[in-house]
Amino acid sequence: MHGEYKVPDGKLVVVDLEVEDGVLRHVQVAGDFFLEPDEALDAVNGALEGAPADTDAAGLAARIDAALPQGTVMYGLTSQGVGTAVRRALAEATDWTDYDWQLIHEGPQSPALHMALDEVLTAEVAAGRRPPTLRVWEWGAPAVIIGSFQSLRNEVDPEGAARHGVTVVRRISGGGAMFVEAGNTITYSLSVPAPLVSGLSFADSYRYLDDWVLAALGDMGIKAWYQPLNDIATEAGKIAGAAQKRMVATDGGPGAVLHHVTMSYDIDADKMLDVLRIGKEKMSDKGTRSAKKRVDPLRRQTGLPRETVIERMIDSFRTRYGLTSGHVTPEEMARAQELAVTKYGSEEWTARVP
Repeated sequence: MHGEYKVPDGKLVVVDLEVEDGVLRHVQVAGDFFLEPDEALDAVNGALEGAPADTDAAGLAARIDAALPQGTVMYGLTSQGVGTAVRRALAEATDWTDYDWQLIHEGPQSPALHMALDEVLTAEVAAGRRPPTLRVWEWGAPAVIIGSFQSLRNEVDPEGAARHGVTVVRRISGGGAMFVEAGNTITYSLSVPAPLVSGLSFADSYRYLDDWVLAALGDMGIKAWYQPLNDIATEAGKIAGAAQKRMVATDGGPGAVLHHVTMSYDIDADKMLDVLRIGKEKMSDKGTRSAKKRVDPLRRQTGLPRETVIERMIDSFRTRYGLTSGHVTPEEMARAQELAVTKYGSEEWTARVP
């Protein structure tokens, strides 16, 4: 079994191993990390040898820590990262480059249709009928998108929404409310096979699926980082929020994960505050007194047109993993349009948590 894991802000860890009688055997850890003294690598391998195959990443890390020689120095490597690489090997996890990725970037669509497309396309990936897909959204109307479990009345001021012509929709993933306007937001979805994140904790899967966009932002001169659980931040403040939804395997498919991200290219903070109800607890949690200071737009940080930022993001993904242009099939669109009316455009769904 073979597993790979890039340690956050570190190096690649590769683990090859076998399982015999329920325990790890012939464990070999490798990678482009730095480790002193040399014999520490033998200690790592020895600590994993004979470990029960159902030991979680934290338990494997504890075995490694107990076995390391005194004074061991790890650079670009952590015992937890090794444990995660082992779990990915045992889960037979895949890598980004194992797939032929498809790009969907079509014209503006309604908020309800975007919600429906996320569900339909990810279900198709889960069933194995669609390749892993990067979909870049274009907004046909201003909207507030609330998380699956949020209270509608606690998050949205209906008078403010009506005043600004803002549509309110509820997505299938958890997380917080997002305020979007056409031209001021960059939103994308990744619909990926479940094996891509096998062996990763829920939190680590966010970091893992955000890694490519952090690199893309870096190429544009923005030092950005993953901020647990689901934010992307810079020194100037938060620039994006992510959310996920797992879908089980169907029709013999692998299952899938929907990972979608909304990035603030520009923002009308006064309008946002007139539509959203942002509580004091959230402000306290983020360490700021003003919602205006919580989100720092990409327009100011990059100085680039929105279309250029999107183009560079797509180019970065294509360079790293390969990407061919595709489209929503007529069958997929028909199902999404039906869901947009019967589910995502319905009061029953939108107000399911009043």
